[in-house]
Amino acid sequence: PARPVEPILRRHEKNAMMRQPWMLLAGLVLATGALVAFRPPTVTGNAYFPLVPGTTFVYEAEDDDEFLHNEVYVTFDTRLIEGKTCTVVLDREWVDGVLSEETYDWYWCDPDGNVWYYGEASTQFDEDGNVVGTAGSWQARADGAAAGILMLADPSPGVSHAQEYAPDVAEDMVRYLRFNASASVPYGDYEKSCLETKEWTPLEPGAIEHKVYEPGLGLVLVKELSGGPTVYVELVDI
Repeated sequence: PARPVEPILRRHEKNAMMRQPWMLLAGLVLATGALVAFRPPTVTGNAYFPLVPGTTFVYEAEDDDEFLHNEVYVTFDTRLIEGKTCTVVLDREWVDGVLSEETYDWYWCDPDGNVWYYGEASTQFDEDGNVVGTAGSWQARADGAAAGILMLADPSPGVSHAQEYAPDVAEDMVRYLRFNASASVPYGDYEKSCLETKEWTPLEPGAIEHKVYEPGLGLVLVKELSGGPTVYVELVDI
């Protein structure tokens, strides 16, 4: 997905504590006295992309004098696709206070902790709230589409793979870059603890995103690179 939203979240079984990453964060606070902003998840299968129902990630950015506000809500709803019970995630974006796009994403976390992307239903609106399109919508097994892996449970630097595949509709790719990235966003400061990825699609040559994920929390920063000024989409609240 182009915006987090896919959100809008390292290693799946390195030790027993990684199944409960909020314990590590709590230990860090007690040991250092530092204030770390986080919301303790209650269910997770992937440290970088936890799908905890009831959680809302809020992101904001400024782009070409426009103010972007993005909310990614992990719903309690599910959708059965190819025999897999997918979690439904509602992703909405406002431009200067006006709802411009609403997307329902369908994710499935397998027993190993890999998060699969089974499609999305996306709707775009004009300034008056009228539906103007459904660009980017697709579902696995329909019209030659296939599920991709949004986030591996145990990614390695240099590894690349498809996140989604719907011919001429959705063909996002990802490459894992490093595990020592840093991010400073309104929600918190994360020093050399993050996974950074590069995402691109052959459908939009030159459009590149670098995404930064804090383990146990999820996506905290998106850097949108397109040849012009870099746009920073930052996590501001959970």
